[in-house]
Amino acid sequence: MGSNEESSWQQRVEWKQQACANKIPAEWCIPDAVMASLQAPLADHKNNLIQKNIIRESGIMTEHELHITEEYTVPELLAALASGNLSSVEVTTAYCKRAAIAQQLVACLTETIFTEAYERAQYLDQLRSQGQVVGPLHGLPVSIKDSFHYKGTEATIGMVSFLGEVSTGNSPLVDILLKLGAVIYVKTNVPQTMMALDSQNNVFGRTLNPWNTTLTPGGSSGGEGALVALRGSPLGVGTDVGGSIRVPALCCGTYGFRPSASRVPNAGTRACSTSGMRFILSCAGPLSLDLEGLEVFFRSVFDIQPSLYDSTVIDVPWRMVTVKPKLRIGLVPEHPVFPLHPPVKRILAKAKQRLEEHGHEIILLSHEECRIKELNEVALGIFGLDQGALSHVISAGEPVVPALQHIGAQIAKVKQFHKSSLPDMSSMDRLATLAALNTRRAELKEDYRNMWTKHNLDICLAPPAQNTAVAHDSFGPAPYTIFLNCLDYPACVIPFGQVNELDATEPFQVGDDQIAPEYDYHSVEGAPCGIQLFTTTMRDEECLQMSKLIDRCLRA
Repeated sequence: MGSNEESSWQQRVEWKQQACANKIPAEWCIPDAVMASLQAPLADHKNNLIQKNIIRESGIMTEHELHITEEYTVPELLAALASGNLSSVEVTTAYCKRAAIAQQLVACLTETIFTEAYERAQYLDQLRSQGQVVGPLHGLPVSIKDSFHYKGTEATIGMVSFLGEVSTGNSPLVDILLKLGAVIYVKTNVPQTMMALDSQNNVFGRTLNPWNTTLTPGGSSGGEGALVALRGSPLGVGTDVGGSIRVPALCCGTYGFRPSASRVPNAGTRACSTSGMRFILSCAGPLSLDLEGLEVFFRSVFDIQPSLYDSTVIDVPWRMVTVKPKLRIGLVPEHPVFPLHPPVKRILAKAKQRLEEHGHEIILLSHEECRIKELNEVALGIFGLDQGALSHVISAGEPVVPALQHIGAQIAKVKQFHKSSLPDMSSMDRLATLAALNTRRAELKEDYRNMWTKHNLDICLAPPAQNTAVAHDSFGPAPYTIFLNCLDYPACVIPFGQVNELDATEPFQVGDDQIAPEYDYHSVEGAPCGIQLFTTTMRDEECLQMSKLIDRCLRA
């Protein structure tokens, strides 16, 4: 093998992909006959891997392993591990197998740590046999986004320029998870630069949506979303700087939570931005198929005093809160520049109706007071100050992926048709520009404080996006999640419903002065839908407890 300098980026990628493929045991490879039952290539044909139950059909997992991965919530798994009804070796083996199968179907993984995970599970079982429990996550497999460092693996975040750099230590959150007793067994795929809502890069390829392989799983934690949806992970950890947890949760039909900034450790991770240029902070947070799994994550991480591991963390323990049985819920409406697809509008209306039937009060907010466009302008202005990510792509000689090009074109269209609410910054240097953006951000935060107190709100209900999962490379920006990153408000996405025949005849057309993905009912039929709930900064506990209450109402 030649040095990095002597090798083309394509050769380096080929070596990496082969090394990853070699780590999947031969007995875990999907039989050709099973793969032949799917329409190929998968990315170009509508395959519902969940409905087809391809993982079960592969014949790779035993009935016991299928039961472990399909019939337990996170708290139930932990209870079974604690009681000895399940061993960590059993649970870890089941999830390693399932993740390996998921990888062959949707390309959701980057690094696999199967051997090390099995050895750790054996160690944890031995401790338990001696009456010792490492922590509240003792024996639980946890998947992590590729940006987290895990000693002995790479954290390339799908960037050619980072290939070959082996992590010499763990990110603080990884150390915490291990201290809590978790078993880290896989890392998951992301988009190039982690600044797109479609998880494709030139190193690991394109992650597909398990519900429909022609659709995106979202990004940037798209690998986590796809893996969790296929039950290849009971609890995944992603990050969110503009919707990167919530969009995959929506697209893949899982729960996802973006906490307030600096509550969950997120330092010591791989980033392609310029050091010191992080003004809207990325937040680490969980994805799971049950809300209780999100709560287990937060309670466990906060109880260990994470500020001892990460100096950027605000040292506030997880609070036990009670919420009112009847809530005042602000409803964020459709913004005229960012129109909603028919399924999104229908699901919001259905959620509103259900909540009102359960006695909750819905306050209709106006798009003028919700400031979606203005907050997006500030956020995108701040993101645009740093060109570090693009410089990494250029320096490695790799091409820019289509999803990033599409986002740029959509943002340019908005600027062409709509006068910015920001002051003219064309003659300002970067420092003056940052000051102007931060001033505007502070004004908008104050507007939100006034709106919240004026309506005496407990929580807000909003669309998670303009759309459900859509065709690859067509998602565009994420106006209905980015505005909350700009405000630094905690937010939870709850899966609710699917695109169905009620959405077949509803008209949708993107105007010249609007941006949105094109709507094609037949291409998105069956895709998961969801809602987004948010509260004010540092009210993460209230947000989660009210989300649990609302989730019960929606499923009643």
